[in-house]
Amino acid sequence: MTGRPNVVFILADQLRAASLPLYGERQIATPHIDRLAAGGVTLTNAVSSCPVCTPYRSMLLTGRHPQQTGHIINFVRTRHDEISLADAFGRSGYRTSWIGKWHLHTGSFPQVGGCDYVPEGRDRLGFAHWRGYNFHSKYFDGWVNVDDWRNERWKGYETDALNRYAFEFIDSAGDEPFCVFLSPHQPHVTGESAFAPDHCYDRVPQHLELPANVPAPDEGKWYKPREMYRHYLAMTVALDDMVGQMLDYLDARGLSANTLVVFTSDHGTQAGAHGIEPWAKKMPYEESLLVPFVMRLPGVLAGGVRRDVLTAPVDIFPSLCSLCGVPVPRTVAGRDLSAAWRGADGAAGQDAVLCMNFGGAYDYLVDGTEWRAVRTADHIFTRWLDGREELFDLRADPLQMDNLVAREADLRGRLDARLTELMAAIGDQLVPCTAYRGWFDAQRRVIRNASGPLPDPEAQPDWSLLQ
Repeated sequence: MTGRPNVVFILADQLRAASLPLYGERQIATPHIDRLAAGGVTLTNAVSSCPVCTPYRSMLLTGRHPQQTGHIINFVRTRHDEISLADAFGRSGYRTSWIGKWHLHTGSFPQVGGCDYVPEGRDRLGFAHWRGYNFHSKYFDGWVNVDDWRNERWKGYETDALNRYAFEFIDSAGDEPFCVFLSPHQPHVTGESAFAPDHCYDRVPQHLELPANVPAPDEGKWYKPREMYRHYLAMTVALDDMVGQMLDYLDARGLSANTLVVFTSDHGTQAGAHGIEPWAKKMPYEESLLVPFVMRLPGVLAGGVRRDVLTAPVDIFPSLCSLCGVPVPRTVAGRDLSAAWRGADGAAGQDAVLCMNFGGAYDYLVDGTEWRAVRTADHIFTRWLDGREELFDLRADPLQMDNLVAREADLRGRLDARLTELMAAIGDQLVPCTAYRGWFDAQRRVIRNASGPLPDPEAQPDWSLLQ
């Protein structure tokens, strides 16, 4: 590697780790993601600590927890004073671009089928080049925002189209370092009749086996787990093609040796596990929490290595900065894990991550399904607001079918105490979702967080905090 590395960050939506061959799935092939892993590092403990789209994306781009940013549900407008990863990289000389799904704004909400728009300026959190959209699931011939309140239709399937936008941006960067985020919506559910191109379905078996923690499918229900999973794996194959196209492009342009490529996801999906609706997430189970995280940077990250470094979304921002020589803003709450990712001698990791869900709905403040959990490399302990508790040994029982809470009192006590510490550190409380009503104004802007009332949500950042 020579000079400051470029960054290509591919963020899938709702891709759980368990559905990739790298993490155990044997019913499809993903040769291009495997190729990326062969040249770099695969993290086996990357955790989506709040497995819902907007909360994760906010943690990724600000390095701060939902209790600090206010992003506890979807379709919340991000405060303009948040300092983002794009701000940090842009002010360090990088050309920055966001391409694909954003979901850190209201867009056209509550109409989610129209051509929504994320306004230019701080609503885009410092990304100078923009081919994004807030939210839609029009995978064939969909659209992105451009400038002057316009949208532009793409031709064909989303993963191919987003790559084309990325190639155009990278070509325009010339000799300047670039940092581009590609955010395909796959493998998320769509209201359209087709989820993926036919050639993707051709690479998925007609009959699929489901894990033991999926109850015998009741094909009379409105959802059908095996049918859902076939759509899901077809979209996963499309993502693999997307990765392959990007790797080939970087090779052809002579950029591979000096580009950090990351492939990950914002959260997983239950796919029927534990009897939960297949497209559901926001659960304290590995199907929702454990996401793939594969990265390659020749000369810095070893090839073909798996590491169990416990990594939360808030840790990604400072770790990427460190790998690229970019100062970490003082606003960031996450930990720089880059040394542990590299496998440096004596590199510090972390013993536990706070995981959470705030309510019973994705897009509204509705009570139900509130929980907090502490996730370690080996265990997860969950407190539910309704009084339930769960404790699972993730090494011995990866499908989480044997709740140990009544048999492992000492372990339960230690993890319960650690969970209390993690919550206290950020002023978190396990309360009904409707208790957060005062955090938002009528425009769904964040006006309060766990620390109290906040200034004007459209005020400029304190740029002195960048370094």
